[in-house]
Amino acid sequence: MLRFISFGSGSSGNCYYLYTETDGLIIDIGVGIRTLKKQFRDYGLSLSSIHYVLITHDHADHIKSVGSISYECHLPIYATQNVHDGIDRNYCVARKLTSDMKRIMQPGEPVQLGSFNVTPFSVPHDATENVGYQIEAEGVTFCIITDAGSITEEMRRFIAKADYLVIEANHDVEMLMQGPYPQHLKERIQSNTGHLSNKDCGMAIAENMKEELKHVWLCHLSEENNHPELARKTVESVLRQYGIVAGKDFLLDVLKRKTPTGVFELV
Repeated sequence: MLRFISFGSGSSGNCYYLYTETDGLIIDIGVGIRTLKKQFRDYGLSLSSIHYVLITHDHADHIKSVGSISYECHLPIYATQNVHDGIDRNYCVARKLTSDMKRIMQPGEPVQLGSFNVTPFSVPHDATENVGYQIEAEGVTFCIITDAGSITEEMRRFIAKADYLVIEANHDVEMLMQGPYPQHLKERIQSNTGHLSNKDCGMAIAENMKEELKHVWLCHLSEENNHPELARKTVESVLRQYGIVAGKDFLLDVLKRKTPTGVFELV
C-alpha cells in the first residue's frame, strides 16, 4: 500500500514523503534534518527507508537540507540540470551535493525509481527551473504541483490523470492586495511565474479533475496572505460552481505549514 505524509508545506519549509512497505521517496527537503529525524521517529519510521529524493526547484524552502540528507543517508538527489545548478549556487544550502549523488531528470521523461514510476513536468515559477511530479506506484497515480504561477496545458493533463493531488493554494487575492507586502512583491506573487491563488487553485481542480479523483491536499499556503479555513472555503465555493462537492466527490484537506500530517493511505 502507498502512504503519504507531509512534514511541512509553506515558505518555512517543504517536505513530502511517499512510501510503500519496502520503498520510500522524499519530494523536497526544505525542513531541518534534525527536525525530520525526530518526526520520522515519531511515526515509527527511519531515514534509512528513504531511497530517493526528488527536488521541484531551487528555492531555499525546498532545498535547505538537500546536501545534509544526501551526505548522511548516502542518497541520490533527482532534479533537472538547471535545478542542480541552482542548488550549487544557493548560499542557503550549507552542505553542497557531491557530483556522484546528482541524478539528472528531464521534464516529460519518465524514470523508474524502485517501486515508483516518476514523470517530472514543467511548472511556471520564478526559480531557475521548476517541475511538478507524477508518481505512479501500487496502482495509484499521485501528482504534486507546488509554487505554480499559472496552469499550463501540460499541467492540466497531469491533473486529469491524478487519483491523488497535492496542489498549491498560496494566497487570497484580497488579503494579498490589502496586506503589508511591497507592491513589487504583490505583483511578483500574482504574476504567471508567481503563486496560485485559492480561486485559481479551485478552478484548476474543477476544470481538469477526473471522476476517480479521491483526495486533494492544498499546499504551500502563505502565512501572511491566507488562512487554512479561508483556502478551504474558497476552493469549495469554486468547486460548487462546477457542481462538485468536496467531501462527497473527493476528500479535501489543507496541509499544515510547519507540522506533519497524519499518515494518509492511498488505495
